[in-house]
Amino acid sequence: MTIPEPRNLTRTEGAGFALTAATTLGADPGLARAAAWLREVLAPATGFALPEGPDGIVFRQVTGLDREAYRLEVTAGGVLVEASAAPGAFYGAQTLRQLLDPAAFRAGRTGERPWNLPTVSITDHPRYGWRGCLIDVARHFLPKNDLLRYIDLLAAHKLNVLHLHLTDDQGWRLEIRKYPKLTEIGGWRSESPIGSRVHGRFDGRPHGGFYTQEDIREIVSYAADRFVTVVPEIDLPGHTQAAIAAYPELGNLTEPLPVGTDWGVQEHTLNVNDATIAFVVDVLDEVLELFPSQYVCIGGDEARKGQWMENVDAKQRMADLDLATPEELQTWFVRHFTDYLVRNGRTPLGWDELLEGGVPPGTAVAAWRGDEVTTLAVRAGHDVVVSPFTGTYLDFRQSESDDEPVPIGSVTSLRTVHGFDPVPAGLSEDERERVLGAQAALWTEHIDSPRLLDYMAFPRLAAFAEAVWSGGADFDAFTERLAVHEERLRALGVEFRPQDGPLPWQRRPDAPGRPRTRAEVDAELRAWTAILRNKH
Repeated sequence: MTIPEPRNLTRTEGAGFALTAATTLGADPGLARAAAWLREVLAPATGFALPEGPDGIVFRQVTGLDREAYRLEVTAGGVLVEASAAPGAFYGAQTLRQLLDPAAFRAGRTGERPWNLPTVSITDHPRYGWRGCLIDVARHFLPKNDLLRYIDLLAAHKLNVLHLHLTDDQGWRLEIRKYPKLTEIGGWRSESPIGSRVHGRFDGRPHGGFYTQEDIREIVSYAADRFVTVVPEIDLPGHTQAAIAAYPELGNLTEPLPVGTDWGVQEHTLNVNDATIAFVVDVLDEVLELFPSQYVCIGGDEARKGQWMENVDAKQRMADLDLATPEELQTWFVRHFTDYLVRNGRTPLGWDELLEGGVPPGTAVAAWRGDEVTTLAVRAGHDVVVSPFTGTYLDFRQSESDDEPVPIGSVTSLRTVHGFDPVPAGLSEDERERVLGAQAALWTEHIDSPRLLDYMAFPRLAAFAEAVWSGGADFDAFTERLAVHEERLRALGVEFRPQDGPLPWQRRPDAPGRPRTRAEVDAELRAWTAILRNKH
């Protein structure tokens, strides 16, 4: 029926309720935003104005339900959505839309049809408060209108966090008015790899783009209207070659750098000088003005330390501070910005490499390197957002077929994503409370267009949404419901991957990938996390 599947649903025999030109739509004041959204999306598809009124569809504010919970009752006499707060009412409205014909997801009328709702009683609430998706707009820029479309797609699947990866070696995508060269120079690169970097092929075509501050305000507001929080990421001290290209004094070398044109982890990091610390604080000043989210991600992942170990200033810092390892130097550096965020009432979020040198106080951890690292972070007393790259990174190939476009990594199948559970085995009840939730990730090194983004995201993102909302216990039942859900995706114009493999135009024979086995990926994971196992 719906995706994600409601946690408690009873369907009874009966005629249900039919929407007609006479149907009204009313709401208590605290739930008016959800009712207005429902009218906004249903009126063009059905041709019904759904004017305000006490009959037909009613949103009633009640007590005793969690903020994101709702009750939905459909009888022959009408529809009642009950919620204690606007987010719950919005998710009730999303479920109501899915109960209609898939044509309810179109932007205009396509002909006469009945608009019938089945007789149901639903009581529903999410498993986790953080149900997110990371979209990497740094490697391949996603134009504003395409990003707004993805916010609607997240909301349609009851996902409530958009983690926006705005900066990396290959591009800086956020206007910072104090430092205009970040986008003038750092906002574009001269070329990009064709397929996997191991083949050494490049397209010779410049790639770029960035969001103005007015764009960001629009994106954040649009998302908030759909109960999606935009969490910005300014990655540091690694993944910063685009920033160093714009302002060479931020780096550790004397010669200037171009914006990165290759994928993979680069050697270049920010230096640890006072002026660079001040630069980052200036950037964060503007970030906080633009993004009201409680969480702000400061990266901390995959920062190579070689340049620090050869830099006179960095080595002097370590000596002055009596730091034993470059990982401890990274923690010292990053703590300037986590402390800054805490002072400003925000919660820092950093990738799990921060555990190697000690996570700064008050910082939540984004755990991407598996259950072992999630457990370590939780038991070290940190809140955790879980995003394991072997189960939720949607840039990984979807099958063993050679037809998969730009196949990289091991296979992350639809079944794998649907069966994902953020909580590792062995955690106590108190420890489980540290798991805020989970997010899928769309890293875009090998996703160079919105069409390919659709293919890599769906239907796996729908499976992920069910895993974090109600739990992916029954995959066969999910695939049955997916057949109907695919019609909704078609109505929305989503170019998803068919269950039997890519369509001819979804293949990319021009862009060879680098498929790997799960055993190879697991071995790499063990090597990456060896420093943590040794420390703990």
